Amino acid sequence: MSAVAAAAVAPVPIPVTVVGGYLGAGKTTLVNALLRQAQGLRLAVLVNDFGALPIDADLIEAQEGNVISIAGGCVCCSYGSDLIAALMEIARLTPRVEHVLIETSGVALPGQVASALTLLADTVLDAVVTLVDAGNVHQQARDPYLADTITRQLADAHLVVLNKCDLVGAEEQAELERWITAQVPGAAIVTASQGAVPLAVILGRRLAAHATQHPHKHVHDHSHAHDAAYVSKVLDVRNVGSAAALAEALKSPQFGLLRAKGIVAEPDGRTFVVQLAGRHATVTQARPDQSPKGLVLIGLAARADLDAAEQAIRAV
Repeated sequence: MSAVAAAAVAPVPIPVTVVGGYLGAGKTTLVNALLRQAQGLRLAVLVNDFGALPIDADLIEAQEGNVISIAGGCVCCSYGSDLIAALMEIARLTPRVEHVLIETSGVALPGQVASALTLLADTVLDAVVTLVDAGNVHQQARDPYLADTITRQLADAHLVVLNKCDLVGAEEQAELERWITAQVPGAAIVTASQGAVPLAVILGRRLAAHATQHPHKHVHDHSHAHDAAYVSKVLDVRNVGSAAALAEALKSPQFGLLRAKGIVAEPDGRTFVVQLAGRHATVTQARPDQSPKGLVLIGLAARADLDAAEQAIRAV
């Protein structure tokens, strides 16, 4: 085949959207909302997080190994430490994937993840989307342990989703928008509650090839330092006296928890999803297909006391 003919059949690179943001900002909620809007668009979701693949159960058609088949022709898989290999595998799928979402770890810098795309001819960066927790970001940005991560995640963004706006008033939301604009003057800002953003707002923001390295991107690799700054613990606590009391216990500042989530059962057999993000804790009734799985705790290594948290949790 001639070079001209080969060029004519070369596939168009698959656009990739990197979804970043701090622990509890709502990345998984956003990803699930986007999957529900796919309407035949073949999306692939790559996840590398502290927990298991966080796709809503009612979206899952089948699971084989680390790959989940999702209703409507979408797929999800974990990439662990080898993002490049996962992207290459995605590019070989038939029928061809039309767009890739990469949900980063809550402590990762999304610009570093985006820069990996420059190593592959089969992918092109669509945009870096950074989620911000409206109820917690001001406090986090003033915290000497967290401020660097928060501001650098924002600096990588082409689009900022100011999420959880239902937790703040109109004045605070306006102030947050001004603050974000000052942090990343070139980024677009959209507001949301519970990750509800139209698919067309997130996807299709295709950047020119030369923009795959964001102008704010830091060239030094600090990813391992960021990982080392955090500790996590999985507790096999499936039965509690009260899910509400558990949520209240998780909020105690003495434990230094940044994020917690799990599914637990009360003595009467009812199951609940308990989540902590910053200073906000929620308890919601679990769906019938969600069985008790215990709790995942995440905190800063320099501040968190996960053992004390475990003792308090087991006493609930």
